[in-house]
Amino acid sequence: MKKWFPFALLAILAACAQPPKSTSLTELLQSASGISGKAEYLPSPFVAAGDRIYAVGHQDGSFPDLGWHVTGEMGGIWDHPIKLMDGYTLGISTGESYYCLNQASEFINYPMGNIHRFELNENLSATRMQFVPDGLEGMIVEYTLTNSSDQPMELELEFAGMVDLRPVWLGERLDLEDGTDFGIFDKGIQGWVAKDSLNPWYTAINTDQEVKGWSQPRTQCSYDRKGKGLDLALTSSINISPGGQKAVTYFITGSYQSKDHLKETLYKLQENPVALLTAKMGRYDSIRNTAKLTIPDKQVQEMYTWTKYNTDWMMRDVPEQGRGLSAGIPDYPWWFGTDNTYSLQGLLATGQHEEVKATIDLIFKLSVSVNDNGRIMHEASTNGVVFNPGNLNTTPYFIHLLWKYYEWTGDQTLLEEVYPKVQKGLQWLEAQDNDGNGYPDGAGMMEIHGLHSEMIDVVVYSQAAYASAAKMAEQLHDHESEEAYTEKAEQLKTQINSDWWVDQSNSYADFRTSRVETLQLIEDAIIRADTINKPWAVEELEQVKSQVGRLRDNRVQGFVVHHNWVVNTPMELGIADPEKAEKALETAANFASKYGMYVTGIDRDESTEASSKWEVFSYVGAVMTLPTGVQAIGEARHGNADKSLEYLKMLSNGFSYALPGSMYEVSPDYGMICQAWNIYAVGTPIIEHYFGVKPRAYEQKVIIEPNFPSTWTNAKLENIRVGDNVLSIEKKGDEILVSQKLDWEVDIK
Repeated sequence: MKKWFPFALLAILAACAQPPKSTSLTELLQSASGISGKAEYLPSPFVAAGDRIYAVGHQDGSFPDLGWHVTGEMGGIWDHPIKLMDGYTLGISTGESYYCLNQASEFINYPMGNIHRFELNENLSATRMQFVPDGLEGMIVEYTLTNSSDQPMELELEFAGMVDLRPVWLGERLDLEDGTDFGIFDKGIQGWVAKDSLNPWYTAINTDQEVKGWSQPRTQCSYDRKGKGLDLALTSSINISPGGQKAVTYFITGSYQSKDHLKETLYKLQENPVALLTAKMGRYDSIRNTAKLTIPDKQVQEMYTWTKYNTDWMMRDVPEQGRGLSAGIPDYPWWFGTDNTYSLQGLLATGQHEEVKATIDLIFKLSVSVNDNGRIMHEASTNGVVFNPGNLNTTPYFIHLLWKYYEWTGDQTLLEEVYPKVQKGLQWLEAQDNDGNGYPDGAGMMEIHGLHSEMIDVVVYSQAAYASAAKMAEQLHDHESEEAYTEKAEQLKTQINSDWWVDQSNSYADFRTSRVETLQLIEDAIIRADTINKPWAVEELEQVKSQVGRLRDNRVQGFVVHHNWVVNTPMELGIADPEKAEKALETAANFASKYGMYVTGIDRDESTEASSKWEVFSYVGAVMTLPTGVQAIGEARHGNADKSLEYLKMLSNGFSYALPGSMYEVSPDYGMICQAWNIYAVGTPIIEHYFGVKPRAYEQKVIIEPNFPSTWTNAKLENIRVGDNVLSIEKKGDEILVSQKLDWEVDIK
């Protein structure tokens, strides 16, 4: 039985947290819900995130050189488009012993900050707490020292900022040169100000304690690191009564503009740190309460909630360029058109519409800087330099995203603005069809050497682009284009289910190319499979090679060689024929581990475990969150909610595996420590398919077509944003209860 309750819902989206009164930032943070990490992953990365600044170090409190994109430089404190520091540390002298706080015994992650615990001796312990206030180029670090003895304790503290002012990736294309850093003790702020000798790049540190001394360029806690920086230290003394505690606060700021701007930020940090943290906690309450999920599967529920937090960690605001969702931390902290075609769909469903709009605007701006043909760029650094002007799959799927944005927001102004760009982008896409068969030629999502023929994901996303463009044309009364785009979308759908279906493999093809080129790709795949010791894959590939070798002509046709995850995109977009979808989904299930889907099926291990703690960065053999999410969506689209939920549970096996409260890009513990497209993998199947939310904001209408997993006898999704409206959906047994803020049409299927 389904019921509709047309009463107004009092939205709580902007509700601010009212935490208990606290004497320290640490106590205030502890009033929130956090997750403790594993001891074996203390020597692995964490992030303290903000939209202007973020810090990446290890959970044990150290800041080693880490990252590969700029070797050894992707950790530390970043104020894009520059780096400020490699990290910071506190040295403590008891008079008899000296301790460096870089070997924590516990790490606890919170949505808006982190805590490290240190056991120094039987009488002295410490915690380090850090958080990054919203909208400021600075962060706050608080140490709480505890004296558990029955005697007073006098300590000397030496806080060191590991300065390393340097440009972000691709700075050399702007003729930026990293100069040697130097520091000056500024008596006005009673702290250090450091500057790059060749650029107006600054960073500063100071404290709420009386400064007794200052030193450079090294301390007892210093170690060799990359870069042209130095360590700048502040020394102070404190007394702790028997059984007492003492909180000590340090402030770190940055600027790539001027010293005056640097100091202005510093004063804002010092003015009221508690208010800054309280405001951030309130904003995270709003994130939690928007599209708030309550389900029987508590691990999936927790993963969903924290994935919303993770996504916020990756919002990157660089005023000179714009504000947008970055791809991942620590090695992809900049902007991707491709990644955001997925990520922003999840962000729309979870209610962060303003962040989606800002990101769309930024991607268009960056794309236009290198393309005058409607092509959407793939990757750009935070300094505005575009590295890759766009893969073939990026532009069509971005067009699909634009229509999704319109469905969720009803933003007519944006639709009218982007429609000419959409038309231009489709013209560019069509120009990439080298042989006139309707399929663009070139690389899609898969980054495999030599694989740049006609790709399944490019074709599927092209079909989605035409279908979306037709709907845009209809809304804008461009009936001629609507008819043309509709015809192309329908034709591609038919061809995908004929030209791209490989019956003997029960799968859609990885690619379409000639017999000769396919044989070379098979040879390369055999070498790959043999190199990573996959004898089952070598055997299968030899059989495929024999079959292809017996073909009598060299015509272009579809082949299944790699079992790449993109063969599942027809099910992701819902354009597969039902009987083919059933077979293809069953085939794809063979290429999963306990953590999810393999990127390339022939890399599948014969055990169900995924590799971990790899020493060399590579996506060979990877199990990734995006392919797993695509599979969950594909199953859900075709009515298999229980099977879809199995894939979300695979994802949840990797949740908090290494970094508490997060999922790595490569499951369970490799690559980026948080990845933006995870919100698509987790949020989209739950909101759009299990709860069945089909927004039509432009019509002031919402269609609800639920298909819940059988174990979800009770489930609730509260405060779903659709345009100006806010809805909540609750499943109680066989009843579906819906409430809304405005009086819109709601159609429950």
